[in-house]
Formats: sequence, structure tokens, C-alpha cells
Amino acid sequence: MLAKTPKPFALPPELQRSCDLAINDGSKSFMTASLLLPPDTRCAARALYAFCRNADDLIDDAFDPQESLELLRNRLSVIYSTQKPVEACDQAFAILVKHFDIPRHLPDALIEGFAWDAAGKRYETLEDLKGYAARVASTVGVMMTLVMGQRDAATLARAADLGLAMQLTNIARDVGEDALNARVYLPLKWLSGDEHDLPLYLERGGETENIRRATQRLLTEADILYKRALTGIAELPFGCRIAITSAGLIYRAIGDEVARNRFDSITRRAHTSTTKKLFLVGLACLKTSLTRRCDTAPPDPATRFLTEPCIKSMPQRVHGLDAKAARMLELIALSEMRRRENHERSGLNA
Repeated sequence: MLAKTPKPFALPPELQRSCDLAINDGSKSFMTASLLLPPDTRCAARALYAFCRNADDLIDDAFDPQESLELLRNRLSVIYSTQKPVEACDQAFAILVKHFDIPRHLPDALIEGFAWDAAGKRYETLEDLKGYAARVASTVGVMMTLVMGQRDAATLARAADLGLAMQLTNIARDVGEDALNARVYLPLKWLSGDEHDLPLYLERGGETENIRRATQRLLTEADILYKRALTGIAELPFGCRIAITSAGLIYRAIGDEVARNRFDSITRRAHTSTTKKLFLVGLACLKTSLTRRCDTAPPDPATRFLTEPCIKSMPQRVHGLDAKAARMLELIALSEMRRRENHERSGLNA
């Protein structure tokens, strides 16, 4: 028989208001994109955002990050238990986790990324940096894809690619701001020894040409990922495609602005205007009307640990049907064909 249609996702009104407030205060870009989602998916997306935003702020604003990390891990354990969480965002996330069967390794990986930030971890190579981006961004992309009901390997891999691309764009945009906060995300192999201590190097008035080249290399990699990631839009529910395409195009435009600034994100911070965002939403409408095949390339090595368990833990689906149900329909169809053939032979022999 046909697989059951999932019930629409909904939150109690007070939790919905809390999630709406979180995204309105936290990210204008994601707020814009979320308005384009179907109502139940928008509700789920905002619940996911509210938890991630709260968790990020908890670590960033902590006097003792290790203590806050332990608190966050305990909160996640409550979310995945039968207990009722205390925080409104945790309550909303717990409802989402249960409704969409979100595997715990995804938010666990997100928290691991926050722990790397708290420890001031730096990254030797691009591959190392992708490992960080996978945790703090691809996790969200994969969870969002599960929320939209897509669980096949290629679509999850492309969602993870989009998370990588967006995070690399963030890093390219925020080189100067991160340095002011004593953080360096550019791969150390791309920098000279003096530039490894980027905050001190910039404070002493060091040349920025090599830093701009490193920023350019980061955006070149992001662009490769965007091209591959956006093919996955074709596999999403039709009502979700414009929103996700818009989010990708808006973030990609931030990278374009960094490029127009000659890859100087130390003295300038790139942003996209409201007018440009509206233009990109219109462009997303056009792009989603064009049929494109999803790139079936395997996941980036940095994100494989996120996507593969999701596939293994979810039932196989064939065009919206459970595999067992699809096989049953196939057997019924074969049986009906044989019955008709036998009936026709009987008529000919009469």
C-alpha cells in the first residue's frame, strides 16, 4: 500500500512565536528565505534555526565555554529523552526531532563544531577547515533536508555541499572581524608564518596581499560547491525549491561582493542590500522553473560522516513509496497482468 502521508508539522502558538522572534532577530537572510517556504516547513525551519541560534549564542557569550558546552550536551540529552525540556527553543526542537526522526549524530556534530570554536582551534588545510564547516553548517543543511522529507544519498550530499559553501563564504567575508576576536579560520598552509598570528600581524600593519589571495582561494572552492549543491534543488519538494535556491544565491552574492572589494574583507565587510536580495529571489523563481538533474557525485569526504548514517537509518524509498510497499504493488501488477493474459487465452480458445 501507499506510504502514509506525514502529518503537517506544527508547534504550540507560544513556541511558534518564540521561534519567529529568534529568526527575526538573528538572520535577515534566513528570515527572507523562510518566508518562501510552505507554512509547515517554515515552522519547522524556524524551530531548527531557533535551537541552533540559541546554542551558538550560549557558547559565544559564555564566561566559561566548557561549562556551557556541558550544559548544551545535557540539554540535548533531555531533548532526545522522554523528559520535557526547559528552554522554549529546546521544546520546539524536541518536537521537530520526534516528528522528523532527526538522528542525534547531527546535533552532536554541531555541538562538536562549537567546541572547536571554544577551544580556538585552527585549521592547517582546506580539508581540515571543511571538517569544521561540516559540523557548524552542513549539519543544519542535512537536518533541513530531512525536514523537507528528502532522505536519498544524492540530495543529502548536495545539502551538505551547500552548508560547506555557505560557511566558507562566511569565513571569507569575516576575515577581519574574526581577527579582531582572535580567531583565524583561513587554512594556515595558505598563510606565511607571520600571518598565522593574524590578529597581531594586522595590528602591526602587515601587508594583506597574501591574505586576499587566501580569501580568493576560499571563495573559488565555495563556488565549486555552490554549483554542485544547487543541482540538488531539483529533488526537493516543489514548494521548497525557491526558498532554498534563494538562500544559496543570497549567500553566493556575499562572496561576489567580497570579490568586488578585491577580496579585502579586513577593512570592509561585504553584505547584500534588500534590493539585491529581492532580485535574487526573483532569479531563484526563474532557476527553479528549469528542470535540472541532481549531481549524483558522492558526498564530500568532510561530510560523509553526516550523510551516510542518515541513509542507513531511514527506510529505502522508491518514488515516494516504501520499498516493501513498492515491491508489493509490483507483485500485484504482475498478478493482474497474468490474470488478464489467462483470460484472453481462454477467450481465444473458446
